[in-house]
Amino acid sequence: MRSLELTNLSFHYREGAPVLKDLSLSLTDEDRLALTGPNGSGKTTLFRVTMGLLKPQRGYIALDGKEISDDEDWRRLRREVGMVFQDPDDQLFCPTLLEDVAFGPMNMGIKRKEAGELSLSTLLALGIEDLADRPPYSLSGGQKKLGALATVLSMSPSFILLDEPSAGLDDDAVERLITALRNFSGGYLIASHEPDFLRRVTSSEIKIGHPSYREH
Repeated sequence: MRSLELTNLSFHYREGAPVLKDLSLSLTDEDRLALTGPNGSGKTTLFRVTMGLLKPQRGYIALDGKEISDDEDWRRLRREVGMVFQDPDDQLFCPTLLEDVAFGPMNMGIKRKEAGELSLSTLLALGIEDLADRPPYSLSGGQKKLGALATVLSMSPSFILLDEPSAGLDDDAVERLITALRNFSGGYLIASHEPDFLRRVTSSEIKIGHPSYREH
């Protein structure tokens, strides 16, 4: 069983109050967890710290029991942990959606043709293969969110962090998202303010908020 562990993480922006304070949690590749808390409680910050986009003042992150400590460790983590950002425009930057989805696999060393085939099959699984040749700027908000999820799924991660993935989606897109999550073979942690959605895709809840968190 694979594991992602966060231990005693604390983070604050400059001289402000701590956004995260001595937060610890673990995620295995069999877990389906909800991350809940009020706006400003640190959910997005936690995800960014986990991915190495922000550096905590205290605490550490471990993948499969090995602490992440250098650039190679971070590269290893980012191959195994994918993040779907709240704003899909943060992830979609190529001329076409298919190229965006293929970017990750090619960056991992997969040849262009194979990466293209893999990416197309990922879009097909999400029911958005007809968008493959569309530029991301021309897509609706819901289409962009599903496309951002495809960029992560195409790299076959062991874990996914999803930040408000269902926000702004119509009913059809939500159902496609739910199907994709149920078919995903790894573990995931979802930050969301939508309890009905979380009930359908998660089995446990972690609540966070200043200055502490508790797990249920």
